[in-house]
Amino acid sequence: MTRTALVIGAGVAGPVLAMALQRAGIHAEVFERHPAGADDVGSWLTLQANGIDALRAVGADRAVAERGFPTRSMRFLNGRGKVLGRLGNGPVLPDGTGSRMIERAVLYACLRDEALARGASVTYDKALVGTRTEGGRVTAEFADGTSAEGDLLVGCDGIRSRVRTIIDQDAAPAAYIPVLNCGAVIPDFPLADAPEGEFQMMFGTRCFFGWTMAPDGSAGWFANPPHPGEPRPGELEAMSDADWRAWLTELAGDDHGPMKELIAATPGPIVGWPTYDLASVRRWHRDHMIVIGDAAHATSPAAGQGAAMALEDAVILAQCLRDVPEIPDAFTTFEALRRERVERIVKVGRRGSSAKAAGPLGRWIRDLMLPILFRRAAKDTEGSMWMHAHHIDWDAPVTRAAVSASGAGGAARG
Repeated sequence: MTRTALVIGAGVAGPVLAMALQRAGIHAEVFERHPAGADDVGSWLTLQANGIDALRAVGADRAVAERGFPTRSMRFLNGRGKVLGRLGNGPVLPDGTGSRMIERAVLYACLRDEALARGASVTYDKALVGTRTEGGRVTAEFADGTSAEGDLLVGCDGIRSRVRTIIDQDAAPAAYIPVLNCGAVIPDFPLADAPEGEFQMMFGTRCFFGWTMAPDGSAGWFANPPHPGEPRPGELEAMSDADWRAWLTELAGDDHGPMKELIAATPGPIVGWPTYDLASVRRWHRDHMIVIGDAAHATSPAAGQGAAMALEDAVILAQCLRDVPEIPDAFTTFEALRRERVERIVKVGRRGSSAKAAGPLGRWIRDLMLPILFRRAAKDTEGSMWMHAHHIDWDAPVTRAAVSASGAGGAARG
């Protein structure tokens, strides 16, 4: 009999998990707490090559292949415009595919539509409030009084995961990182001194900024304003578009680059959100429930790996459920394959974000040391391959031997 999985969250991981589960012979029902169309419009992300590889493992890469644009390299500057170093933005796949910058809402829509086309169901306005487990079945209870029953439940519900707290009511909360995030894509905004496919990253005097030019003549930018203390509830929501523009323009000051022009040209509204990560979630699963993606191991955007890790999780969890007969054993196998890898990436992201919030002395030391570190990194082409070159072979069976061979770290298989 075909098993049914209840998937909580229709962001990045949820729809891809539904597709991968279908390939594994498991029907998926996806539930999203937001109304349809309430995705993070205006924000965007970089989907690294290992994320595209994960999509390719289940034949879903075509859904996003024509969206966004490639970003092959990064140039790092200080606030005076001095080049601190250049790095490649990860490896490319055998066919030349590399990382792509894509609007978050566009990625969500592409993945959701592909999952629906393959027979998954996606229901909106379903906020999970609790679960019941009995007789090897899980019942999800929603705020509107409805419920759904399945053989297993997977939390793809992000850094504020309700599923995580149901699995472990004493789970440690996400840790605040002292920078905020905001950004936008501006149509028809040519940039001088911004080669196509290269991201300009500036360690500014008072803020970290980044910008890039797309092939269609649009420009994308982001900023990480420093914010030493965690924002109070409602603090960022109370800031108007005008507040954000004024603050970001002030932070840009007289630093090098087009940030003031980009801020002024952004259609708006500009909004911002805090940065958090989850260094180590104590329990990923209990009974027939498990968390994946940001719900299990959120990383700061500095790692550039949040979406890619979630996609890897979705595909590998489906493989485990396909090949390991008992659901609890499949969950244990999945954790053995993934935990070391993802926690290592979370540490990379935290280090990267911390460098963006340096004080005057820290900036001086940073600008002195970064050129040396970038030169070393540029020579060490294998240094980040463990992160970006992760490959998933869908047809490779998941066995206890495979777990042992991975060093319990989720090394590339296939």
